[in-house]
Amino acid sequence: MGRRLPPDQLEIYKRVDEILRSDWDPIGVHGIKEARDEYDGYLSQVFQMVLEGASTARIAQYLHHIVTERMGLTSSLSDHTAVAEKIHGLEKTR
Repeated sequence: MGRRLPPDQLEIYKRVDEILRSDWDPIGVHGIKEARDEYDGYLSQVFQMVLEGASTARIAQYLHHIVTERMGLTSSLSDHTAVAEKIHGLEKTR
């Protein structure tokens, strides 16, 4: 991100990053040091969705879109629900 975030938003940003890397991780790169930034291209959008109060369903749809349209992998929307719920829950920590 190109701007400084308030401490509460910075914490959410970091937590979204961790969830995408460890819980979502559709290509299985968690733990590979060289792939640490693999999902950075999606982080800002998911973070913004949290700040805007996007629903769990909307977050799951976005994650599903990334996997199927951008990564070209097979996936179902339900594959992303648990992660979307976890991400959606971060809004309550603000």
